[in-house]
Amino acid sequence: MSDNVVMTAMNYDSDRPPASNPVKIMDLSLRDGHQCLFATRGRTEDMIPVAEMLDEIGFWALETWGGATFDTMHRFLNEDPWERLRTLKRYAKKTPFCMLLRAQNLVGYRNYADDVATAFVDRAAENGMDIFRTFDALNDYRNFETVVRQIKKSGKHFQGVVSYTLTEPRLGGDIYTLDYYVSKAKELVGMGADSVCIKDMAGMSAPYDIYALVKALKAVITVPIHLHSHFTSGMAPMTQLKAIEAGIDIVDTCMTPYAYRSSHPAVEPLVMTLLGTNRDTGFDIRKLAEINEVLEKQVMPKYKHLLDDSKVSIIDINVLLHQTPGGMLSNLVNQLREMDALDRIDEVYKELPRVRKDLGQIPLVTPTSQIVGVQTVNNVLNDTPDERYKMITGQVKDLCYGLYGKTAIPIDPEVQKKALKGYPRGETPITCRPAEVLEPELEKAKAEIGDLAVDMDDLLIYVQFPVTGKKFLEWKYGRAEVPASVKPITMESVKKQDALVKKALAGELVERSKAEAPAKSERVRTFNVFLDNEFFSVEVDPTGDAPVLTTPRVAAAPAPAPVAAPVVAAAPKAAAVAAPAASPAAEAHGTRLLAPMPGMIISFQKKDGDTVTKGEPVVVLEAMKMENALVAPCDGTVKGIKFKSGDTVAKGAVLCVIE
Repeated sequence: MSDNVVMTAMNYDSDRPPASNPVKIMDLSLRDGHQCLFATRGRTEDMIPVAEMLDEIGFWALETWGGATFDTMHRFLNEDPWERLRTLKRYAKKTPFCMLLRAQNLVGYRNYADDVATAFVDRAAENGMDIFRTFDALNDYRNFETVVRQIKKSGKHFQGVVSYTLTEPRLGGDIYTLDYYVSKAKELVGMGADSVCIKDMAGMSAPYDIYALVKALKAVITVPIHLHSHFTSGMAPMTQLKAIEAGIDIVDTCMTPYAYRSSHPAVEPLVMTLLGTNRDTGFDIRKLAEINEVLEKQVMPKYKHLLDDSKVSIIDINVLLHQTPGGMLSNLVNQLREMDALDRIDEVYKELPRVRKDLGQIPLVTPTSQIVGVQTVNNVLNDTPDERYKMITGQVKDLCYGLYGKTAIPIDPEVQKKALKGYPRGETPITCRPAEVLEPELEKAKAEIGDLAVDMDDLLIYVQFPVTGKKFLEWKYGRAEVPASVKPITMESVKKQDALVKKALAGELVERSKAEAPAKSERVRTFNVFLDNEFFSVEVDPTGDAPVLTTPRVAAAPAPAPVAAPVVAAAPKAAAVAAPAASPAAEAHGTRLLAPMPGMIISFQKKDGDTVTKGEPVVVLEAMKMENALVAPCDGTVKGIKFKSGDTVAKGAVLCVIE
C-alpha cells in the first residue's frame, strides 16, 4: 500500500475521530450528475428535499450551478438560473457552493466581451457562489485573465482546471504528455489558483497514469489537487483509488441514483473503502442512505423516462476507442437520428478524429466537443469524396480565426483558409488574447432588450442567449404564454404513466368486459380473418331475430385506420413549427432553401424582397447548440420566408424560395 494510505483502527461510529489526512469530497449530484444522466433536466423543486441533508454530510463543496444548467434551465425548464442559486443557498447554508465556469465562455458557447465576463462573475458571487471551477476548452489560460481578476476581487476561491485529454489510448504521444499537464498546473498556480483540478471529462484517465500525474504534481505545487473523472469507460473508481494512494486531496462523486454511466463514481463505496485508513472521509454512511431513499422515491421517478435505456451495459468501451465524451456521443446519435441518418454513425466515428486533428487536436469538452461533433456530422452528410468542409459552422470559423484561443497544434492551413474565406472579421487569424478583439456587449444588449430585462441578472441571461433568453424573459414576466413542454412533471402523472405501462405489458391496454359470455346459439358462424400475414378463426353469433342472409361477394371496403394505443410521454421536446405550404406555382419559379437538419432559427440575414448572390448567407440555423449559416444556392430574390427567430424547424423544411 502507498505511503499516503495507512491502515488504522476500524471504527464504524458516525462520530468517530477524524482521520489524520481525510480525503475531501465534492458532491456533483445537483449539477454534473443530472447533466450527464438526464440532459440537465433536474428541477430546483426536486433538489430542495435533499439540500439540507447534503449540507449535513461534510462535503468539501456542493456543485450546484454552471455548466449546462444555465442554458437548460431557462430554455427547457422555464426556471431562472439565478433564482436556483439563491434558493439552494437558503437550504444549504454550511457547505460551500461550486460552479463550473467556462472561463471567457462563461456558461455559453463562445467567448464573451470582458464587460460581460466581469459582470457575470460579480453577479454569481453576489448570488451565493463560493468556488469557481474555471476551465478553458483549449487550456489557453489567456482566457482566464478577466474572470480570475473578478473572482479574486470578489474574495472567492479560484480553482484552476487542466482539461485532461489524449490522442493515444493512454497518457503519452507528442502532445498531451505528463510534462504538458505538469507545466499547465504550474501555470495555474502562477495565476493565483487556490486549488488545481484535473478535469477528465470523458473518463479516459487510467489509474496508473493518474497515479504518476498526481505524484508529479505533488512534487512541484503545494495547493490542493482535485480529481474530476467521469465513469464513462468504467475506470474512474480505480483511478480515484490510485489518485488517493498518490496523495490527491479532493475527488468528485455523486449520490448513487446520480452515479455511474456517463456520470461519476458513487460516494458510498468510496466512504466504505476508506474506513479504517488515515484517509477516512468521516462521512456517516447511514445519512447517505437516507438521502438516497429520498432521491429514489421522491425525485428519480420523475426523470427515469430520460435515462438512456438503449443498452444494458453501464460503461461505454467506445470512449477508449474514439475518445468521444458520453454527452457528445449522445448528441451525435440524437442528431443523426433526427436527420434519418443513424445508419451513418460509423462514418462519423471515422471522421471525428480527422476533424479533431484538422482543428488542432483540441480537447473534446464544451464547447469544443460540440464544435468538432457538429462539423463532423456536416462533413459526413454534406461532403463529396473530392471536397470536404462544404458546410462549415460559424463556431469552426471563429475557432480558425482564433476567437477561442490557441490550439494544441496548428490548425490545418487548407481548412483554415476555407473557413476564413469571406469571414466578417478578416481572413488573417489573430494571435492575441481573443477577448481583445471583442467590443463591449452590455450596453448594446441593454438597448436591444429594453425594459424586458429588469436587472443585471436578466441582462446576463439575454446577452449569452439572445434568442432563447429573450423567450424566457417573456415567459417570466407574463408577456408570452408558457408552453406545456417546459412545465414540470408531477408524481401523480408519473404514477398514471406507470399504471398505463403496466397495463400495456399485461395486454390489458384495451380493457375487456368482465361480464360472463352468453351461451352460443345455433346461428353461430365461423369466419376466417386474414390480417397482414396472420390468420384468425372468428366465431360470430348474430343477436335478435334478423335472419341470416347470404349475399354475393362484394369488394371489401377500405379498412378503418387502426386505433393508436396511448404512448407514455418521453422527454419534453419543442415541436417543430409546421411551415405553411408554399403554393406549387410560387415554388415552380424558384429554388427552395431547405433546412438540412432539424434545429432552431437564430436569424434571417435577408428579408423578403432582398436580392442575394449564390453562396451568400441567408439564414442562421442552430443545431446541437452550434450555428450553421445556410447560404443561397443560386442568385436571385428572396421570397416566402416562413419562419422567425426562435422557431424550431424540421429537416427538409422550406425556409424560403429564391427566384
